[in-house]
Amino acid sequence: MTIRTLDGRRFAEMVFQGAAHLSNNAKAVDALNVFPVPDGDTGTNMNLSMTSGAKEVKNNVSDHIGKVSSALAKGLLMGARGNSGVILSQLFRGFAKAIETKQEINSSEFAAALEAGVTTAYKAVMKPVEGTILTVAKDAAKRAVEVAKKEQDIVVVMEEVVKEAKASLQRTPKLLPVLKEVGVVDSGGQGLVYVYEGFLSGLKGESVADRKPAEISMQELVKAEHHKSAQSHIHTDEIEFGYCTEFMVRFERDKLEKHPFSEEVFRQDLSRFGDSLLVIADDEFVKVHIHSEQPGEVLTYGQRYGSLINIKIENMREQHANIVNEERRDTGSAANAKQKEKYGIVTVAMGAGVTELLKSIGAHVVIEGGQTMNPSTEDIVKAIESIGAETVFVLPNNKNIIMTAQQAASVVSQKVIVIPTKTIPQGMSALLAFNPSLSEEQNEKAMTAALSRVKTGQVTFAVRDTTIDGVKIEKDDYMGLADNKIVVAEKDKLSVTKQLLHSLIDEDSEIVTMIYGQEATEEEVEAIVSYIEETYSDVEVEVHNGEQPLYPFIFSVE
Repeated sequence: MTIRTLDGRRFAEMVFQGAAHLSNNAKAVDALNVFPVPDGDTGTNMNLSMTSGAKEVKNNVSDHIGKVSSALAKGLLMGARGNSGVILSQLFRGFAKAIETKQEINSSEFAAALEAGVTTAYKAVMKPVEGTILTVAKDAAKRAVEVAKKEQDIVVVMEEVVKEAKASLQRTPKLLPVLKEVGVVDSGGQGLVYVYEGFLSGLKGESVADRKPAEISMQELVKAEHHKSAQSHIHTDEIEFGYCTEFMVRFERDKLEKHPFSEEVFRQDLSRFGDSLLVIADDEFVKVHIHSEQPGEVLTYGQRYGSLINIKIENMREQHANIVNEERRDTGSAANAKQKEKYGIVTVAMGAGVTELLKSIGAHVVIEGGQTMNPSTEDIVKAIESIGAETVFVLPNNKNIIMTAQQAASVVSQKVIVIPTKTIPQGMSALLAFNPSLSEEQNEKAMTAALSRVKTGQVTFAVRDTTIDGVKIEKDDYMGLADNKIVVAEKDKLSVTKQLLHSLIDEDSEIVTMIYGQEATEEEVEAIVSYIEETYSDVEVEVHNGEQPLYPFIFSVE
């Protein structure tokens, strides 16, 4: 079979087969990524994201490949879950942008679109890490461009894409030490390989329905990525320049005629003003975040392309002082007020009790989700828009939801500030630091600073045998996690809990808040409270029934 041009209908079939093949093998991808706690995984997140993209394509099938690819990008954007889902959405956002005006494309245009997707995905990540899905996509696209220079058959190009993606995947442990240490390939990269394999089947007119899902060996099942996911390294608290500068430029036609906008050139020009640069652009706006010593010069440059809106400049060297805690506005009367509120807070949690606890200390909307089900971009967008506030703070409470929250922030009209909370206790600490009488800049600074003042402890169970950070773990062991690091694993739940508390509580600790879940008994709760009171007499104990699944106990130590 030889295919020299690719139209929208055939590309739609590629998408359907790619989504189906990923879905069939989502558990295999999960197995590569499993930190031995019952959390949501890469395969699950990529599958849900790709399924959303395929659904949007199904509703917009046409001969025009530009329109079909744009539908895929839209569906992926709104359905993106977790870091892997967000990166997948950016790969196809760039792909779609490159061919949006095309009725059909040839092999060279197909290869160039893959390369454009890689460029977009790398730009979306603050600090790209090699040895991840990004590397696999980059290597595959590079090979596509090389082959397309001599080969007009898109089938041959796609075959080489799959071949190189697989080869690149096998090289990921050489690039990322954590993968080499545990002996696995990158899970996100494996997910992308499954998508590309499905693409090839769809291109050839074949179905993946009858294919047997990949089998994972027992050895692979007991191995885990035991550090933070590679994508979690894209965030940094290091500050080298004094002013955190954020703004948007609303494009103006007359200015664009004088200075045509190029996202790449725009980014390169701004990079000379500082670091921590993030640029996200569409047809109407460009959004900028940068740490700079000359924020005025940055704004002046931005004005070349249009008018400035949503400007925020914060002196990061100035210590926050004299913050007076004032009583929060009555949320009941606020709900009935017709005028637009100044602030709103969206957060994420599982468990009816945890939800009520977060609402009681200031959250306006609590999205159900977290460990086993990361909310999508669309879920977070709907929550933000339901509040109707001028500025909305989003607390993800999970490291794998932070990128999704940031993506949601980029597609709504409201001002959104994502506080990078990674646990429920961090979310609680950020909520308590919020003060409605302060400016959004002051609140962002106070809420972010609050994250470092709380320690998180969690007790859960192991879903498989493994050894992590020197701790030998057997399936069904109870594990104690101190700030997401496993410190103890044993069969006895109370013993694990006591050892975990010993690692968290020190002479500076004043308050321990215990949130017990569905699998904790009344006797266990009483035993733990007694243990804390007897062992740490100077520490105050608070107890809440969180009703959360999977985690019998969550502790906040301040």
